[in-house]
Amino acid sequence: MRTFAALAALSFSVSSVLAQDVPKPAALIADGMPAVPADLPAKTRAYMESRAAGFAGWHPSDKSMIISTRFGNTAQLHRVAKPMGARKQISFEAEPIGGGSWAPKRGDVLVTQKDIGGNEFYQIYTLKDGQLRLLTDGKSRNSVSTWSNDGELIAYSSTRRNGTDTDLYVMDPRNPASDRLVAQVQGGGWAISAFMPDKKSAIAASYKSVTNVDLFMLDLTNGKMTAIGDNKKDIAYGQIDTAPDGTIWVTSDEGSDFQRLGTLDAKTGKFTPQGPAENWDVDTFDISPDGSFIAYVINEAGMSKVKLLDLASGSVRTVDSLPAGIIGGLEIAEWGDIGLSFTSARSATDAWSIDPKTLALTRWTESETGGLDVTKNVEPQLVTVKSFDGLSVSGFLYKPDPAKFPGKRPLIVNIHGGPEAQSRPGFMGRNNYLLNEQGIAIFYPNVRGSTGYGKRFVGLDSGPFKREDSVKDIGAFLDTLEKDPALDASRFAVAGGSYGGYMCYAVSIFYGPRLKGANCIVAISNFVTFLENTQSYRRDLRRVEYGDERDPKQRAKLMAISPLTRVNEIKIPTFVVTGANDPRVPQSEADQMVKAIRANGGEAWHLIGTNEGHGFAKKENQDYNFWTSLMFWERTLLKK
Repeated sequence: MRTFAALAALSFSVSSVLAQDVPKPAALIADGMPAVPADLPAKTRAYMESRAAGFAGWHPSDKSMIISTRFGNTAQLHRVAKPMGARKQISFEAEPIGGGSWAPKRGDVLVTQKDIGGNEFYQIYTLKDGQLRLLTDGKSRNSVSTWSNDGELIAYSSTRRNGTDTDLYVMDPRNPASDRLVAQVQGGGWAISAFMPDKKSAIAASYKSVTNVDLFMLDLTNGKMTAIGDNKKDIAYGQIDTAPDGTIWVTSDEGSDFQRLGTLDAKTGKFTPQGPAENWDVDTFDISPDGSFIAYVINEAGMSKVKLLDLASGSVRTVDSLPAGIIGGLEIAEWGDIGLSFTSARSATDAWSIDPKTLALTRWTESETGGLDVTKNVEPQLVTVKSFDGLSVSGFLYKPDPAKFPGKRPLIVNIHGGPEAQSRPGFMGRNNYLLNEQGIAIFYPNVRGSTGYGKRFVGLDSGPFKREDSVKDIGAFLDTLEKDPALDASRFAVAGGSYGGYMCYAVSIFYGPRLKGANCIVAISNFVTFLENTQSYRRDLRRVEYGDERDPKQRAKLMAISPLTRVNEIKIPTFVVTGANDPRVPQSEADQMVKAIRANGGEAWHLIGTNEGHGFAKKENQDYNFWTSLMFWERTLLKK
């Protein structure tokens, strides 16, 4: 009989022979890049095991929460019966399920949606006893919009008719045969935002762009639509809901540079702001089921604040017990408690609740962070600069601990996608390894075109003729960051995803001599081929933002600003990451860029997820992607 020591020695001997490299997940293709060494997972293990618990909603009677968290390879729905109670898993799918909602008032049915391999062709289901029951056709792209206030009906949009237009449907999810088309529309940005209390009509919204949303009163019996206000005006509505008494509440930028909370007259379209004037966007709100108050969230330079508006007195209270961070998933329970998700640089995303009477804060989950002390994580500093034209732009800079990493440190400039998005100081997850263990600083810029700074700012990059102004903003940041005594200007790099991936390529061209490498993820390489090949339901929406490739003048400019046109100017090592099922930026955008870089004698690593879409969602793929990115940064930024 072998002793334990003998077995251990044998195991070590075999593993040393067989485990020279980390096995690559079967769904990944690693093209032109080295294998991951066996010791890297052990070095990074703690940073790979953090979780997030996103608040998804309340059960209306048993007072439990639904959260989305990951214990296996993908995020799934869990039920939490009480604060800090056990997380009981209720969905068990191979694909991620990030959201779900119980029928309001009734709580007798749970509705969720899921795609396959990141293709974003979502199907709608009911979930019971761990099993999904399909409600939609299994082929088209569907998206749940809202419940009726009494929990009888759901509204959803679907491309079922022709694959492009998002027609409007209503269904009782308990009876799939009740499914009915209520409005046939043109365009890919339609949704039913809210039912009126009588369920005979609803508010339909047509999203044209980040600064232009048209609203209509939709008769659910005959499909007739009546415009609410003057749809010739460019007005953005961020959220629409109805109170129990039928009052329409919205966030709107009408008469302001920012999204304000207010009421909307369905007949005249008049918007009346409510509550105190804010010089920041109202991100989201929810109306209490009894109609007594509204909870809303202000975005103050990237940080969230919760406020409560009493509808009888008009008084507003601010929840001061929350630390600086980011709030999402706001929902008021039938009994009044306010559920939300919260994250910060020193707190993974977790579910919390607020008592509307006392404003007391209660934590419902405490997500694991790999055993690491997150209170030691780096807090960012706000960096504001003047760009080439005098415009103020800002971003968040994370610097490694100077006591652990003395001297000048390398930097990654990581650019968000969208472009209608905003980098905000939330939990860094795996990227804390870069800061805490490798001593690499990270800067998250908000260039022109980002949300959160008003509608004028968000429109400064629109169309092909202003697009490269946002690239020049990065130049202004580089000018300032290169002078920072804590940073090594000879070791800067760039990264970004989606639109940020285009920026990643463009910055490599504009400022290549000042950079050591570029990690460009699900990135646009040619605006013309992107617009021609992105899914048809979103093509017109992207034309509004980037330009119309069918117009000869715009097409010529789109070609001129496309990174593929100037690919011969990319001289730095480039790491390209792609989802093969990406409906937004198809794999062909990456393939043509990698081929062109290599044809010019350049270095291009290419990682392809054959079971992924617009970004990697499965943990085994995320892990391998992170390890390969560490190898890339080791080579480009850390190797002397």
